[in-house]
Amino acid sequence: MKKLLIKNGTVVTASDIQNADVYIEGEKVHTIGKNLQMAADQTIDAKGCYLFPGGIDAHTHMDLPFMGTSSSDDFESGTLAGLHGGTTTIIDFAFQSHGKSLAEGLNVWHEKAAGKAVGDYAFHVAVTDFNENSRKEIQALVEEKGVSSFKTFMAYKGAIMVDDRQILGLMNEVKKFGGIVTTHAENGDLVDMLIQENRAKGNTAPKYHALSRPPIVEAEATGRVMDLAFEGGHPLYIVHMTCEDAINRVRQAMMRNQRVHVETCIQYLLLDDSVYLEENFGGAKYVMSPPIRKKKDQAALWSAINQNLVEVVATDHCPFCMDQKKAGINDFSKIPNGGPVIEHRMELLFSEGVVKNRISINKFVEVTSTAPAKIFGMFPKKGTIAVGGDADIVIFDPNAEHKISATTHHMKCDFSMFEGWEVKGKCRTTILRGVVAVDQGKALVGKGFGKYISRSKFGQPLNT
Repeated sequence: MKKLLIKNGTVVTASDIQNADVYIEGEKVHTIGKNLQMAADQTIDAKGCYLFPGGIDAHTHMDLPFMGTSSSDDFESGTLAGLHGGTTTIIDFAFQSHGKSLAEGLNVWHEKAAGKAVGDYAFHVAVTDFNENSRKEIQALVEEKGVSSFKTFMAYKGAIMVDDRQILGLMNEVKKFGGIVTTHAENGDLVDMLIQENRAKGNTAPKYHALSRPPIVEAEATGRVMDLAFEGGHPLYIVHMTCEDAINRVRQAMMRNQRVHVETCIQYLLLDDSVYLEENFGGAKYVMSPPIRKKKDQAALWSAINQNLVEVVATDHCPFCMDQKKAGINDFSKIPNGGPVIEHRMELLFSEGVVKNRISINKFVEVTSTAPAKIFGMFPKKGTIAVGGDADIVIFDPNAEHKISATTHHMKCDFSMFEGWEVKGKCRTTILRGVVAVDQGKALVGKGFGKYISRSKFGQPLNT
């Protein structure tokens, strides 16, 4: 059993900060304390660095067939890029195909990931055709397959959108067996109407993607799905929230003592809708749903994090190269939705959040690791630095300055949404299950090193 000792670091969790050494045996944290003298196969001096729990990105799309193409990162390249940026575990989405079972969809995604993923991974199951047959599958997925979260889409009409009756049916069934429903909250009918109106007027540029999905689209669907959950006393997680109007709907729900878990993504905290005006079709880089919003919405999201209304910062990592984006050069509605984000989530959030005093360092750990681990049944195996937990640790240099660029990132995408951003703070070393996976920008593990994480039921601890 390999033994690793990390000396002189500052251990940061969602609740504590302490100067301590961390001793690891095999895949687990064995001891945390000052001046540890254990014999180790490898000793790392982390003086001047923070030790963060490995990041958990609760929202990614690797190797996703979408809009006539597929996302450009597969499980190998995408999880490796994540490791370079301090993300040790992802939760990806296994999609049910119409007319087929949930289990078939999950099996397809297992085949995509097994033997390829470099980092650890788990799955949500995206339910696109809820019926009596899929209803019968829920119990086995939760209790036997380690899948306790199920995704619904209120948008993408005619493709993967489900109606309110299907959402309610899924919520009822999932609740019986200790799972949670997650929702992409946009009013699909209104979106579809606005897209058709803009196309009829000859509005084809990328900016019309955003204009076809105004904040009311998201706010209405957010309120509606919370009402559905409230009616049945169901747990609910809303993915990639972007705007003040939707946040205010969550505030209203809290006033009736409803608990709703909310996620945003790093791009919504840092970019504003002026990006859609980038010349030479550059605005297509930022076409995603929901779209990038206004500066006031950024401010509202930062406040919502500190008010505990937004609990998780993820990425919705779903990259498409510019040649793929050009499918919509004459029609914004045909631009593949998504962008490359996973590698820079933690460094950007530290630089723009902690360094600029928008959030505390403990809140940083909470939203990037601990909260998703707790919500999605991986805590305390994942999501913290604790004795008995997986030794997923990021040695983070808070003073290292660097610049983000597509020429240096590891994502399989030919552009960066944060090209030229100056960042303070860098992941120096990423340790996954006790193994140094990335050190000083060099990958030391490869294809197939990642393991599937079978999760516990919603809100329940996962045995370490």
